[in-house]
Amino acid sequence: MHQYFQVLQRDSSKLGLQLSDDVLQKLLQYQDALLLWNKAYNLTAIRDPEDMLVKHLLDSLSILKHLPAGRLLDIGTGGGMPGMMIALCQPERSCVLLDSNGKKIRFLKQFIADLKLDNVIAVQTRVENTESIAQLGQFDVITSRAFASLVDFVTASAPYSHANTIIAAMKGLLPSDEIASLAAEWSCDSIALQVPRLPEQRHLLLLKQK
Repeated sequence: MHQYFQVLQRDSSKLGLQLSDDVLQKLLQYQDALLLWNKAYNLTAIRDPEDMLVKHLLDSLSILKHLPAGRLLDIGTGGGMPGMMIALCQPERSCVLLDSNGKKIRFLKQFIADLKLDNVIAVQTRVENTESIAQLGQFDVITSRAFASLVDFVTASAPYSHANTIIAAMKGLLPSDEIASLAAEWSCDSIALQVPRLPEQRHLLLLKQK
C-alpha cells in the first residue's frame, strides 16, 4: 500500500468524496510521477510530497462534487491540475487538458499512456490558437486554476463555449470586484471550499451566461 493511501482516503472523505481504492491508487501514481518528472523538468514549485498531496491533489479534488456533468476542458492545466484529478476520479467524463508548455504536456501524455487512460487527452497549444479551437470544439464545463483574472478566463473560454457552458474558476480569495464586473452578462454561484490541512481561503466560482 502507498504510504499516503490512508491519508488521501481520509482527507478525500472529508471533502465528501467516496473514492474507490483503484482511484486513490491512480491519484497517488499521478503524484509519484509528478514528483519524479519534477526533478528533471521543474513542472511545479512544490517539491515536498505532503505539500503536493494537499496543495495539488486535495485542492483539485475539492471542486469535484460541485462540477456539472459533461465534456470538460482544463485551460492552463500545467502539470494536470485540476483536469487530471477530475479525469482519474470520473472515468465516464471526457476531458481535454490544455497548456502551451511542452514539458508539462509531455509529462501528461506519458502518464496517460502509462495508465492507458481513454477518457483524457493532453494538448499543447495556446488557448487562442484558432486551429485548436476548431479541432477541439465546444465543452460543457471549462475549468482553470491558472488565470489570475476572472475576466481573462471568461474571455479565453468563449471560443470553446456553447450557450449552456459552465465556467468553473478556482480562486483563493473571493474576487468580488471581478465578479461584479461580469454581472451584466454572467450569473455567478460562489462556493467556499474547505480543503483539509490547507489554512488558506479557497473558492469555486461557477459562471453561466445570462
